[in-house]
Amino acid sequence: MSRFDPVWPEPTGPTAILVALPELAEFTDRWRSVSYSADRPDLPLSERVPPHVTVLVPWVTDPSPDDVQRLTDAVADVIPFEVSFSSAGRFEDGTAWLLPEPYDEILALTNAVLFAFPECPPYGGKHLDPHPHLTICAAGQGGPKVVAEAEEALAVEPPPAVLLDDLTIWREGEDRVWQLIGSVPLGSGA
Repeated sequence: MSRFDPVWPEPTGPTAILVALPELAEFTDRWRSVSYSADRPDLPLSERVPPHVTVLVPWVTDPSPDDVQRLTDAVADVIPFEVSFSSAGRFEDGTAWLLPEPYDEILALTNAVLFAFPECPPYGGKHLDPHPHLTICAAGQGGPKVVAEAEEALAVEPPPAVLLDDLTIWREGEDRVWQLIGSVPLGSGA
């Protein structure tokens, strides 16, 4: 059974499927609260969307109950599991991130959703080979320095493990802030 309200406000922006991890804000906001994306340079990442691992963006423009059911079916056999973070890295563009573990399970979850929605290429087709991660610093805003700080912080006191038992559905508003609009449980078929 999905937790989804099919009565939506008028669609204003893209939707996304995320592993939302608001429990990690205390750990990640030291970087996310001073990092800004190019499309919203006046608002820190921490105020646009909670810490998360992206599963699929953009998703369908106006999700229907059938789309939500397809998503629910795609993750029905995925047993809830704990997600933790113990290492950091960065992409070539300088985006700094934390690596979710167990990585193979997160990647399998992502691939199950991508397989269910072939009409929705990840990142609009810009990055077809997903690399699940939790962004802590946008491109060009700290790179190696932020990665070193994150590695040090992870060694001293890593963030708590979080039980992943659902995927959340988000919509970006006209103000480019993402709003939670629903969720689907993992393991509904198990």
